[in-house]
Amino acid sequence: MGSLYTAAGAYLDARAHGGRFLLRIEDLDRPREVAGSAARILATLRAFGFEWDGPVVRQHERGERYAAALDALQARGLCFLCGCSRVRRGGETRYPGTCRDRAASAGGRSAVRVRVEPGEIAVFDRLQGIYRQDLAAAAGDFIVKRRDGIIAYVLAVVVDDAAEGVTDVVRGADLLDSTPRQVYLQRLLGLATPRYAHLPVLLEADGGKLAKSRRSVRVDADSAAPQLHRVFTLLGLRPPGELRRAPIAAAWSWAIAHWDLHGVPARPSLPLQDPQDP
Repeated sequence: MGSLYTAAGAYLDARAHGGRFLLRIEDLDRPREVAGSAARILATLRAFGFEWDGPVVRQHERGERYAAALDALQARGLCFLCGCSRVRRGGETRYPGTCRDRAASAGGRSAVRVRVEPGEIAVFDRLQGIYRQDLAAAAGDFIVKRRDGIIAYVLAVVVDDAAEGVTDVVRGADLLDSTPRQVYLQRLLGLATPRYAHLPVLLEADGGKLAKSRRSVRVDADSAAPQLHRVFTLLGLRPPGELRRAPIAAAWSWAIAHWDLHGVPARPSLPLQDPQDP
């Protein structure tokens, strides 16, 4: 339900403004990918009436683009090698700069970190308002290539957004605190910064994280309309009751015509009421 909710918000915002809706499979971490998961995602989206523009982009096929961006950063001395592991760092969330000024050691695997200079980054969020973060104090130098050689998502998404001409990003508020890292890389690479809108994250009624096992979305077009009706309600729309039984295309047409981002609750999380509640 949480994924459907966020995808629907992005889809409605794109379509209501005459924009293109792009689909990207973010599968950088191939060793951890569950076989068939990408196909199931596509099937679910189709079952719920999503239509995207252009081909599906798959990050595992775009390694050369990410390598070129990393080379550009390294050529300007904006990165350094780091051999620290989470265990060695004691599990702290902010990187203390342990390897920042050390010479690269021979042997062993190292991550690549980008140097973060002090200074506040302000992100204007269309829903949550101004979000400010001193990235150096909050996170420190962050990883752009992992020790296992996999490009970090934060770099890949910046490269992809620019390559695809993304102007607007609509996603969950759990990613708001990572947005300054993306903005920082955009500035270093001379790339445009999209507009952001972070939707509240859906929670269980007791405030716990939404459990997929309890709120799973069935890949069944026959049940799509009532679930979309519920999602539209959570997004601040007031869909009529008959939309629960309407064809999927009609449900989307109604929601696109009535979409208003400012009707979405402007807060980081939103309790999900019992599925039987109206």
